[in-house]
Amino acid sequence: MEDILSRWRKGLAKTSKATFGRIAGLFGATEITSETWDELEALLIQADLGIETATEVIESLRRLVRTEGLIRSDELEHALRAELRKRLDEPPTVLWTERPSILLVVGVNGSGKTTTIAKLGKRYVDEGKTVIFGAADTFRAAAVDQLQVWGDRLGVDVIAGAAESDPGAVAFNAVKTGASRHIDLVIIDTAGRLHTRFNLMEELKKVHRVVGKALPGAPHAVWLVLDATTGQNALQQARAFKETVNVTGVILAKLDSSARGGMAFAIKRELGLPILFAGLGEKAEDLQLFDPDAFIDGILSAA
Repeated sequence: MEDILSRWRKGLAKTSKATFGRIAGLFGATEITSETWDELEALLIQADLGIETATEVIESLRRLVRTEGLIRSDELEHALRAELRKRLDEPPTVLWTERPSILLVVGVNGSGKTTTIAKLGKRYVDEGKTVIFGAADTFRAAAVDQLQVWGDRLGVDVIAGAAESDPGAVAFNAVKTGASRHIDLVIIDTAGRLHTRFNLMEELKKVHRVVGKALPGAPHAVWLVLDATTGQNALQQARAFKETVNVTGVILAKLDSSARGGMAFAIKRELGLPILFAGLGEKAEDLQLFDPDAFIDGILSAA
């Protein structure tokens, strides 16, 4: 069976080859020069760390070179790994202490949200939890059908409404059903929406409020699914969702299809949100708990 580290390296191959892997050319036995710093900073920016993060990394490395007396560029590799690692936190342990615990999953159109919900459902079912899905994405019939297919496969009931019915009503029913059946976890899918559409974001607020009315204290978590292929563009989306529904964590979907894995650093710096899971492939088991050490190893595997 493929081990975890190999899965991360494989999933991050595009990011490594496109950007971080090119840093390998800098890590030779040559002397550190101004060109070394310029090229390293340019590569970090291209890797979608963001200008601010890339600048901070370079400044920190420059200080280290001065204080440690580093001379050769190959000595920078270990320092760069350590510097990048400092900028990622271990994901918090998710404890579903309420019964039912209510998880609201949000994101823009095409982010991979519904598929991610199915993968989360499998993970928690495999852990022995009872789960139901709330199909509150009532504007896209395929989303309900997709969730139903996964529900049938996992033995998970799907609470749905009629096409184009009120998503708040579906979410309300899902929470009430979860409470009456003493379910461990209710995962509610919401309609993918552009963060720039005011009316749709207001509707998402309504779903959030309705869930709270159905069960005081709910939702207990709001997770935002971001498409890793969108890079820095995802930050603006994340800010809007965070302001609208108090997002508590991020899932990076499609990381295996992206050359922009460096956005993970920008998410931490700009939003202060933990990255909880990463999508490293299409299989259900490819949704992995975010592992900062494996992530760093994966993006720098060619370095």
